[in-house]
Amino acid sequence: IGFQFPLKQVTVNLAPADLKKEGSCFDLPIAIGIIVAEEILPPEKIESYVFAGELSLDGRLNPIRGALSMAIMTRQYGLKGIILPENNAPEAAVVHGVKVYGFSSLPEVIDCLINNSKTPYHIDIQKAMEENSIYEEDFIEVKGQEHAKRAFEVSAAGAHNVLMIGPPGSGKTMLARRLATILPGMTFEEALETTKIHSVAGMLKNNQSLLAVRPFRSPHHTISDVALIGGGQTPKPGEVSIAHNGVLFLDELPEFKRNVLEVLRQPLENGEVTVSRAVASITYPASFMLIAAMNPCPCGFWGDPKHQCTCTPGQIHRYRHRVSGPLLDRIDIHIEVPAVPYKDLSNEHSGERSEDIRKRVIAARNIQLERFKNDRKIYSNGQMKTRHIKKYCKLNHDAQAILDSAMQKLCLSARAYTRILKLSRTIADLEASEQIQAHHISEAIQYRTLDRGVF
Repeated sequence: IGFQFPLKQVTVNLAPADLKKEGSCFDLPIAIGIIVAEEILPPEKIESYVFAGELSLDGRLNPIRGALSMAIMTRQYGLKGIILPENNAPEAAVVHGVKVYGFSSLPEVIDCLINNSKTPYHIDIQKAMEENSIYEEDFIEVKGQEHAKRAFEVSAAGAHNVLMIGPPGSGKTMLARRLATILPGMTFEEALETTKIHSVAGMLKNNQSLLAVRPFRSPHHTISDVALIGGGQTPKPGEVSIAHNGVLFLDELPEFKRNVLEVLRQPLENGEVTVSRAVASITYPASFMLIAAMNPCPCGFWGDPKHQCTCTPGQIHRYRHRVSGPLLDRIDIHIEVPAVPYKDLSNEHSGERSEDIRKRVIAARNIQLERFKNDRKIYSNGQMKTRHIKKYCKLNHDAQAILDSAMQKLCLSARAYTRILKLSRTIADLEASEQIQAHHISEAIQYRTLDRGVF
């Protein structure tokens, strides 16, 4: 590569000594340090710059993980800029106030530092947001299931978690994949946070800048608790963090191991997850919408008019009780998703587009943003605590009468009571109604399938 390695002992000190150092990103700064020590490069040329990159044996620079986080750190410390492999430059360049330089080899880096021969990498943030915010799926592709589609609209409008119960092939996965298409578009701050997590996890493609599409993650039911929540010998984000600002879909919910499901309780409650290991304790953001799906029984056909269920009552009971009560407490909407009749599948009539549904969702979300503008970490009805419910969920006389009747006749729990009030508040917001009315309560009760004893 044009440089003679010094034929003497070289000591490289990575301080502080008590902090574990690992990864290939130190290759470039170590090489630069040796070149400066050999007086090939003046020390003042590297002042106020961060260097990170993996060096191959022929001097080429290979991409690394976490370049976006490094660029943010560079800005926080008030440094001039950061020098990276060229494939990492697009993601780092989205950080304002930091000069980002991308290079393909070590000689290019040295030449630039000596001759100031390269301009910083620039990216059009607005263009990147627009280009990367296109979804391939659309709700118009879903045939039938009008009740479920309405439930998903309510879910998106209030950030309510959803549990779908139905036989195989009823469209549960299809519905879940389209939830992100009706959620409000990501802000730049959300896109930056999401991109940062994917960068740390090594999931960004080369030359990719921003992730402006809400993530959709669907881990297999054999996943371990570490892979779901994050961790490992070298802590890295798990599925709950990779789904941050997006959707986490758990299909065949009862098939997940009990300990795997239980670790979901912290991120669902706090919107973040802390991974503690001997070497470090790291907190990752994990604010996502949980969409879960399950069959009504092990064979999947309990209650299906066209298929005979082959399960015993004991098998059905054990299957349904694999999901713990504390986890169900954190799911506001329980809906039945029956098999779609042939007449609906063959019907040429198309439903609503995701774009049309999203407009109503955004209008409802704006009402909630105004409502909770003075509350920290509360931005939607799904996050309301008891004090918020008491303050904002005012019922008129007819609505209160329907709720009282439902509580008595259906023997609903206190948990169901608060969930119904949250849902009715969201339904009222979709209609821009300040007060919760009778039909809002009636619809909310329909979204509590498990409480109504349907299954």
